[in-house]
Amino acid sequence: MQRYYDYVKAQGGDGIETGGGNVERKQAEAVMEAILFTMGDSVEVARLAEVIGEDVAQTREILAGMKTRYGKKDRGIMLIELEDAVQLCTKPEMYEHLIQIAKTPRKFVLTDTLMETLSIIAYKQPITKLEIGKIRGVSCDHAVNRLVEFGLVCEVGRMDAPGRPLLFGTTEEFLRSFGVKSLEELPELSAVQMEEFKQQAESEVQLQLDI
Repeated sequence: MQRYYDYVKAQGGDGIETGGGNVERKQAEAVMEAILFTMGDSVEVARLAEVIGEDVAQTREILAGMKTRYGKKDRGIMLIELEDAVQLCTKPEMYEHLIQIAKTPRKFVLTDTLMETLSIIAYKQPITKLEIGKIRGVSCDHAVNRLVEFGLVCEVGRMDAPGRPLLFGTTEEFLRSFGVKSLEELPELSAVQMEEFKQQAESEVQLQLDI
């Protein structure tokens, strides 16, 4: 594939070779942009690779170029990576402009209790409400239910134990809201980092609720 790119560049072109023939690289970008815009949610890179007829590595290279261009100050959207998927999202700094045409904002607040519960789930998942309660020392039913409502937490199965209690884990929305690609990127949080993450997550989920 790289040899083909070298040849194309030598000829003054910018195409990529797919199973269906030669397709301009910009056309491949346009196809993926259309898919991501239409889907709204994240799309697996492997699925995008199938559509444009490229392997995953080459598709990631094209996506990296798109991400760089979207990252410029004159663009209102950005391309984010979520484990093995990507998604088009509005840049957080555009929020104040968006709410001018969106419905009246609903208040979204990540209280200390919610953040503590969310942190336990993020670092200990999959985990039951009973286990969360033991760590926190108090009942966590309300906190977990609120996090599920905000789309940051979801049911991921049941424990193989008497009563088969529900297991909870974080969602893709959690990764998106906290600006990380995967759970492996979660840091050891200091008090300052926790507050910064809290503010970032509040802004992200608030935007999802308002629009």
